Amino acid sequence: MDRRLYRPEQSWCADPERRAAAGIPDEVRFATKPRLAWEMIAAALGAGVRARWVTGDEAYGQDPQLRAALEARRTGYVMAVACSTRVWINQSRTSIRADAVAGRLPAAAWHRQSAGIGAKGPRYYDWAWIHIGSDSQRHLLIRRNRTTGELAFHLCWSPTEVPLAELVRVAGIRWSVEECFQAAKGQVGLDH
Repeated sequence: MDRRLYRPEQSWCADPERRAAAGIPDEVRFATKPRLAWEMIAAALGAGVRARWVTGDEAYGQDPQLRAALEARRTGYVMAVACSTRVWINQSRTSIRADAVAGRLPAAAWHRQSAGIGAKGPRYYDWAWIHIGSDSQRHLLIRRNRTTGELAFHLCWSPTEVPLAELVRVAGIRWSVEECFQAAKGQVGLDH
């Protein structure tokens, strides 16, 4: 649908000779990956493309400006974040780390659900969610590997209330994108 070329700040944007050799115009400035993502999303929404959800890895999930821009456009998101991400529970004035939240959840908070079909069939994990912040549409979604216990965390927001199964479904969509990137790196050298 769209694309932007990410240019590292030091090795490309701050090197006039390299910029000139690559044909990068002077008016093109450094932008973070989340900023580039927002430019593409905003252009698509502005062109009338309807999007219910945006999902991304930690590089995008950790960016508060991207999340705020999506909320302002009333576009839901399920974004991966680090275990050290701090959240506010029950309108508390004190934030708590996402991994600490997971450690405090009772067994009944976890629900076995599939995040989609993988190469070996449904991808089942244990999932928990908890309201964070001051509105009912904001959640911390936690995925636990049923074998290893490894945890993954997502910040979620939706303009309307949604069930856990919908957030799990959206979180699972990102895996097919990641699989495509891995294949492209291995088969055609996309990472070079």
